[in-house]
Amino acid sequence: ITVDNFLNYAESGFYVNKIFHRVISNFMIQGGGFTADLAQPATQAAIKLEVGTGLSNTRGTIAMARTNVLDSATSQFFINVVDNVSLDTSGGGYAVFGKVISGLDVVDKIKDVAVSTRGGMENVPNTAVVINSMLQTK
Repeated sequence: ITVDNFLNYAESGFYVNKIFHRVISNFMIQGGGFTADLAQPATQAAIKLEVGTGLSNTRGTIAMARTNVLDSATSQFFINVVDNVSLDTSGGGYAVFGKVISGLDVVDKIKDVAVSTRGGMENVPNTAVVINSMLQTK
């Protein structure tokens, strides 16, 4: 469910011109839900939380972001920049569905950008970190 959801967003072009809107250097970088002006486009329906798959929130893994409601993930995802294994179960857990296999150096550059509070949101990069494209390779 989680992989199909993410691929639907990626293949439809939804992630183009979205930003990493939440960057916490010793935790994770989160994106896929806002434009550079912090507008939040409409998303598809929320999906069921898939945890307990044997995948863990370790450095370089990709997981779905959600609200406090377990089955609330839509388009937002995060990349763990450190091992965050507590997220496997914390508050019901966060579904890991992928891993960065190349470009972790780019993730490390993103985690180090300057951030501030903007639009009522904390940890927003001062200069937009924009997703220009997202492609599935086979």
